[in-house]
Order: sequence, then C-alpha cells, then structure tokens
Amino acid sequence: MGAARKQAAKADTKMFEDVPVLWRKWQAALRLGENLPRYEDVMLGSLGRLADHIVLLKCENDAFAVSRTGRYAQKWLGDERWDIPMRALPPDCATVLAEVATNAIANNRPYLRTVHCVRDGMVRTYDVLALPTLSRWGGTLIGAYVNERGAQYNLLDAIFSTTEDGVISLSTIRDATGRPSDFQIVHHNQAAARLLKVVESSLQWQHLSNGGHLLCCETVMAQLREAADKNLREQFEIDSGDRSLRFGVTAFGDIVSLTISDITSLKQREASFRLLFDGNPMPMWVFDPDTMAFLKVNDAAVQHYGYARETFLRMKVYDIWPKDECGSHIQALQDIGNTSQSERHWRHVRADGSEICVLTFGRRLMLEGRDGYLVAVVDITERRKAEARIAYMAHHDGLTNLANRELYQERLKEVLDVGNTAGKRVAVMCIDLDLFKNVNDSFGHPAGDCVLRQVADRLRSHVRGDNLAARLGGDEFAVLLGADISPNEASDFAAQLIQTLSAPYEIGGNEVVIGASIGIALSPGDGTSTEELMRNADMALYRAKQDGRCVHRFFEREMDLQAQKRREMEYDLRHAFAHGEFELHYQPLIDVATDQISGFEALLRWRHPEKDMISPAEFIPVAEEIGLIAPLGEWVLREACNEAVKWPKQVKVAVNLSPMQFRSRNLVQVVISALASSGLSPKRLELEITETVFLAETEANLAILHQLRELGVAISMDDFGTGYSSLSYLRSFPFDKIKIDRSFVKDLAERSDCVAIVGAIAGLGRRLKITTIAEGVETNEQLDRLRAEGCNEVQGFLFSSAKPAAEVEQLLLRFGTRASSAA
Repeated sequence: MGAARKQAAKADTKMFEDVPVLWRKWQAALRLGENLPRYEDVMLGSLGRLADHIVLLKCENDAFAVSRTGRYAQKWLGDERWDIPMRALPPDCATVLAEVATNAIANNRPYLRTVHCVRDGMVRTYDVLALPTLSRWGGTLIGAYVNERGAQYNLLDAIFSTTEDGVISLSTIRDATGRPSDFQIVHHNQAAARLLKVVESSLQWQHLSNGGHLLCCETVMAQLREAADKNLREQFEIDSGDRSLRFGVTAFGDIVSLTISDITSLKQREASFRLLFDGNPMPMWVFDPDTMAFLKVNDAAVQHYGYARETFLRMKVYDIWPKDECGSHIQALQDIGNTSQSERHWRHVRADGSEICVLTFGRRLMLEGRDGYLVAVVDITERRKAEARIAYMAHHDGLTNLANRELYQERLKEVLDVGNTAGKRVAVMCIDLDLFKNVNDSFGHPAGDCVLRQVADRLRSHVRGDNLAARLGGDEFAVLLGADISPNEASDFAAQLIQTLSAPYEIGGNEVVIGASIGIALSPGDGTSTEELMRNADMALYRAKQDGRCVHRFFEREMDLQAQKRREMEYDLRHAFAHGEFELHYQPLIDVATDQISGFEALLRWRHPEKDMISPAEFIPVAEEIGLIAPLGEWVLREACNEAVKWPKQVKVAVNLSPMQFRSRNLVQVVISALASSGLSPKRLELEITETVFLAETEANLAILHQLRELGVAISMDDFGTGYSSLSYLRSFPFDKIKIDRSFVKDLAERSDCVAIVGAIAGLGRRLKITTIAEGVETNEQLDRLRAEGCNEVQGFLFSSAKPAAEVEQLLLRFGTRASSAA
C-alpha cells in the first residue's frame, strides 16, 4: 500500500513538472506578430521522454485526425495506429481530444483539461494539455500531452461503499447430503453493518448459524437455503421493530448475493397512500399504463360511477370513455408525463349509461411493486350546467328567453362580416310595441310581463332558420334577417309581423289589443357596421311612430339629418338650462265683464344665442323626452311666482304643468316651496293641465291635484273639448276653470257648430260654477260672440301677445288695472 502511494505521488510530481515545461516551451517558440508558434519549434528537438506522452492531431476540413502517437499515449488510446480518424478511437478519448483541440484553436493558446476514464473497472484520472501550432505545409497541428495522475480507484468498490443499500456476499455451506445448511459472510459493505445494527468487523467471515443479528433468524435462513438449493432469485420483506427491510436474494452456485434495503419510509408512504386513497371522498383509481386495466379503485369511485368493485377491476380505463372521445383520451395519455392535470373537461360514462363531466388529476407511482398511474376525479357536471345556464342568461332575456342585446349585436356582427364580404344584404328591424304602456297602467306590470312573453312566442314562430329575434329592453324588440333579403321581402316580412303582433292577447280573461311599429335598415346601403344599422333602424322606427304607429318605415338619409338636429337640440337645451337662456313672457287674461286684466299666463320662451327665439312647440316635446321638463317646470313655477308677487293683489298668474311633472311625485312640495319662497298667496296661482294627465296613473295624479287644490291653488283644464273624455274628467275632479280650445274660437264667425260648442261649454261652466276662458281671440267679432255666449274670460292677440316681465306694468296701466301690489 505504501509503495503504491509513493508511485502515485511520483507520477503527480512528474505531471506537475511536465505541464509548465511544455507551456513555457510553447511561449518561447511564439514569434513576434504571429498568433501561434511553428510546429518544429515546439514539438521537435528537446522533448525527450515527453514525446511518449504526445498525441499529434491535424485539422482537415473542420475535423481532427490522429497523425502520430507516443508509446504512453498509445497505451492510453488502446490503439498503436497512426493516421487514423478521430472516430476510430475509444469514445471517451476521442471526446476529450476533440474538446481540448477545439478550445486551443479557438483561443490560440494551450488548453488544459482533467478527465476521468474507466479502464478494467478502475477509474483513472488524466491531465490533457493541447498545444496549438502552425504546420509548415499550412493548417494547424495540435500536440496533445497526456499523463495519468497517481490516484485511481475501483468503480464497483466505490459504488458499493457509497450506496445506502447493504450488499453481502455469502458462501454456501452444505451438509453431508449436499443441501445448504449454513452460510458464511465473505464480503460486505458498510451499509450492511449499519442496517443489521452490528459492528462492521464482526460480520466478515461470520457463520450465520452463530446468530447475533437479523440474518440469523429462521425466516431469513429458510429463504437463503431455498434460494441456494434451487438457484433462485427472489425478494421478501421483514418487519423488525420500527423498521421494514426488503431483502433481495440471487444465488449462483454456492455464492449467494444478498441486498438489504430499508423501506420503512416507503411503507409509511404506502400506508398514508392507502389512508388517503381508500377514505378519500373524491373518486380515485390506479390503472396500468401499459394494459389500461384498473389496478385499484376507492369506495368513492365505486359509489360515484355505480360499478361494483369486482366489475371495476375487470374493466379497462377506456370502458368509461364515450366512444366519440376515445381518440382524444388516448392521445392525452400518450402525452402525459409523471404528473398531469386536465386542460379540458372530459366526459365519463357511469354504470347506468349516464354521462358526467369531469376534471382529472394524475401522477405516476409504484403500487405494490407495479408501475401505475393514480387518477383523481372531480365531477363538475353540476358546475358545468350552472356555467351553461349563466352563459345562456348572459346572452338571453330573463323574461322572454329571447336573445338579448349583447347576443343580437354579436350575431349581427358575424352576419355582417359574411354579408359584406359576399355582397349580400342584411336586414335589421327595430320593433316597438304600441299602446303597451296602457297595459301596464290598466292591468299592472304582471299583465304587461305576460303580454311580453306572448309577444316573444309570436316572434319565435315568425322568425325562423338562421334569423334571430331579440328583446332589447322594455317593449323594444329587434329582428335580424341575414339571408340576402330584398327590400320588398323585408317590407312583406314587416307587414306580416305587424299583423301577427297586433292580434288580440288573452290576459287573465281579458282581451288586450296592442300594436307594433317597425323601423328597417338594410346593409350595405344603410350601413355596414352593427352600430350604423341599429342606429338607422331606430331612426326609421321613430319615423314609423310619428306616422301613426302600426306601420313600418325604411331608413332614409334625411332621418339621419333630423336625428342630428335632434341631438343638437338636446345639447342646446341642456346648455340653455345651465346658462339661463330661458325667460318667461306673460299674456294677459281679460275679464269679459270688466274689460280689465284678471291675470297673466306665464309662457316659456327660449332665446337661443345664435338662432334667436325658438318655438316652444319645438323644444317642449324634446325637453319632456330627455327628462329636462321637471327641473325646467320647477324653474318656471318659481320664476312666475316671484314675478306675480309684484302685481296688484287681484291679478293672478297661470302656469302650465306638463304630465311629466306629475311622475316626479314631488310636485306638491315644489309648489309649496315656490309659494313660500316668493310670498305669493296660493289663491293667486292657477295651474293649467291637459287631459293627458289622466291617461296614465289616474288615481295617483288625481290625488296630487286634490292636494294642490287643498293648498288654495286653482286648477284649470287646458284645451277643453279636444280630447276623448273631457266631460268625464269634469266628474273626476272639481276644476276651477276650463279653457276653450282656440280651434273652436277661430271659426266662430263662420261656423254655427263652433258657436254651439262654445255656448254649450260656457253653459256647462255656469251650471258647474266653473269659470270659462277662451284662448286665441284675435278679432272683435270673436270677442262679441264669446261675450254673448257667456264666456267669463278671454285671451289672445286682440288684447296682447305674450310680453316680457318688464312690460307687464304697461299692460296693467293700459287696461286700467289699479297698480297696487300685495301678495
């Protein structure tokens, strides 16, 4: 042992001396201005014994070949030939030489590498130094110096000494009959002593029959005797105290090889696995990835899938796959590694034939010594149903189950993409139900919902194929026709649809009649985008409703201009209200008996900074539709009261109320506030309404009118005689004044029927003790007729147009009204 160490140390010393010598020799041969020294200056001459360690490599066509080798190098290569390609060398040597040569050439300097090679079961360590040089014939020659370090070791000894498994070699001792009777330990590693819990030195050459450790027990001895007797290879396990050991026995002749492995942690993991597997509420199984057979299933899988355990264990995994998914399942299994997690939802078939939707999670494992794949299953069938329901609800109207606006727009975009490319027309129809509001007002919202569901049913029966019907909201619906429809076909479809929707509806034993108006836009002429077509169809619908309802209209370009004007009007109205562009003018009300002013009607005027005065007939309807009429009406009321308080105490002020103001439900509070802040007596305020106030929410609006009258405010009915039920309204509420519409006054001189109507209204007023006033008086003849028929008050251009507040005092003086003021 000492001699070997000395020899190794001597080899190391030689190596440490040789490498610096060669390096200095290479540097000394390097000439000024050259990257590499010449071959002759480095390799020829004074190398001496070092030449035996050199492998001369030449580089040709980017490949290396062995040109010359020294005697020591030939032993290392195991080949004495010269002029051979690199591939003819042992792979470990060829790899090392190619690596050092490549690095030396790349860096234009020597390159040193330490390598390990296995020779005759011994691991040997070599130092390889590559010296790049220039050949006189051109190209590069590399001299590779090879030398072994002193240290070497046995590979098998290294493996056995470092493994955690015990390795023991036994010699069989036979009795007189030739049968195995005892065993003697002839070799072992350190791990064997540790696992057997004995001193290492006590094992060597021990007979097992002498006892003292686990190998000597009868169970192990019996296994060893059987293996040696029959030349068997087998494996068995023994629990010893708190440990579990696995023994592997291989017999060949009288030599028995024994391996010992501590499998305590493995057994514990298996126990934990059984606990988690068998008692897990999640369905789980283990299958053989080669045969696809079920190896083990837990109780949850048996219960969830409905197969008996025995049946399960006779089945293959593909028996629970639907036929149309088998290919996808097989491909997924081929792609999985040691672990897997579902990237998609799978379908499984239960014993009763029903299908469930699942997510699967798996990992490869060893089960009772066999390769297996553990699968855990999460049933998401109900979740998928809920998701499908949510997805459906996200694209469908909850009341009617028709497509909603979002789905309608998605489908319209899809159809337009195809239609625009193929040059095909697409029709968009916007539908609004006529008189539907009356259903809600008369029968309540549940009845209205019932009508909407029946409307949806009729739309479904009428809109078929790839076409689509949708509810956009409220009583607004839409239809998409995508089959390259012509204008005539669209017109016929719309006419039939109006007829279908206008047929009577049966609601709780009552027959309800509504109608439908339809606006139509066709691509590409009326637009090529979803937004354009829907906007233009909506404008056509607006025209249809203006033209009398229950009709259909196609979009026309002038509608777009009108819509732009409408949008401008809306913007200007909001701007005007915010910046004080509105003002009140006052038209006098004349007492027929005294020819004096009894009051003024406050009339709203809009002085536009660019368009001058704008007619109320233009902007009042728009203000009502955009919700501005309530704040605007409140401003009018406050302004009129603040002005009227300056007039003589017998002079009243009349203010018009919009039906929209009744919807706010705070009208009474607004009136009280206006009176209080101005100091005007309630008896000097008249509020004018039209019969449209009674067309919706009649009871609620009547209650508001009674509250106002209880304040002392007078209530006047405007445009009397022009509505359907004017007389019935006189029974519903005790009006203080009725105003005869100007349409009857205009033709008083020419038409006797107008005289009769005016006379009848005036007579009705006298009998009911209601003041009557006629508007639109423009001639003395009209005035005389009205005086003759018994009208109490008149107003019109004959007396004065509406004037700004600053001119009211002059009007009072002109008509001889005493200019004293009081609240």
